[in-house]
Amino acid sequence: MGRVNGKIILVTGGAMGMGRTHCELLAAEGATVIVTDMNEAEGQATVDSIKASGGKAEFYPLNVTKHADWTSVVDKIVATHGQIDVLVNNAGILILKQLEETTEEEWDRTFDINVKGVFFGTKAILPAMQKAGAGSIINISSIYGIIGAPMAAAYQATKGAVRLFTKATAVDYAQYNIRVNSVHPGVIDTPMTKDLLHSGDEETVKAILGSTILGRAAQPKEVSYAVLHLASDDSSFMNGSEMVVDGGYTAV
Repeated sequence: MGRVNGKIILVTGGAMGMGRTHCELLAAEGATVIVTDMNEAEGQATVDSIKASGGKAEFYPLNVTKHADWTSVVDKIVATHGQIDVLVNNAGILILKQLEETTEEEWDRTFDINVKGVFFGTKAILPAMQKAGAGSIINISSIYGIIGAPMAAAYQATKGAVRLFTKATAVDYAQYNIRVNSVHPGVIDTPMTKDLLHSGDEETVKAILGSTILGRAAQPKEVSYAVLHLASDDSSFMNGSEMVVDGGYTAV
């Protein structure tokens, strides 16, 4: 019996990278996973992969920056399944630029996806969770929502916002038995970072890994296990918490 057996779990940005790995692990642990993304082809491929392994999954196209998309998707899921037990706000983008080179449009797009998407998702799902009398919301932030780094002011500002939005929401909705926690990955080996991590340039790899005391990037599944823990009843006394999964990057 899986750790999230029978739970209905919605994951944003589930088509590729770390999001796909979250979906696959949650499904393997017994959840019905609702994969959402703007990339319909890859989103359906994630669903097909899960089903081929014996898991349960469905795909819904979702633009996290559109409130109407959120309400439509949540309404359809609740109509079909009766409730949504867990929301994983995973969708996000990274723009690597010095602050003075970052355009207003890039700044706004980063905030729209990384912050407004989390706000809209949380806002849309709360009524169903309140009605059910329970729920777990998991917001994927970053170590760069805790510490500083070069070339990522817009990204870091959004991840810091997600960190404190998580705590504020946890305070407001604990009375409904809704838990809200954040996950803060360090350097992860995903399609977003593969060109840098596998460039063959030792200096580049060293710079990317920074102070990671384990001396390597994480595999996506190592972050997904933190998501699984927060989605499961094993984390029933965790609320407003930060789970840092960084190989010791922030320990130095």
